Amino acid sequence: MISKAKKAASSLAVAFAAAATLTVAVPSGNAFAIDHVQCDGSRNDFLKIWSHLDGRDSVDCYANAGSIGFGGRWVDRISTGNNDLVYSDANGDSVRINRWTDITFPNRPPKVNSIRIL
Repeated sequence: MISKAKKAASSLAVAFAAAATLTVAVPSGNAFAIDHVQCDGSRNDFLKIWSHLDGRDSVDCYANAGSIGFGGRWVDRISTGNNDLVYSDANGDSVRINRWTDITFPNRPPKVNSIRIL
């Protein structure tokens, strides 16, 4: 007769082996990271953000899903291209902007801490 302790240990070993096998055998999803890309005048599918900070204007383009810090820059315009966007502002709010949207902030630009392409 097998003792209860041996049965429990045996069951635990089988469960651990099954979990280890599945971990190795099942591929994980593709890993993506947001990319800061060169703005190309012929492309309109990138996320494109016009911003300013400390008297300097900037235009930045991004591709691929992921998150990146935006340094608390003031955003003047966003063109989402083929990207759904969520930005986090200095007030702690998260704002979603759908793809193919072009929005300007002429009077009250948000101060953006981070951006995330969904």
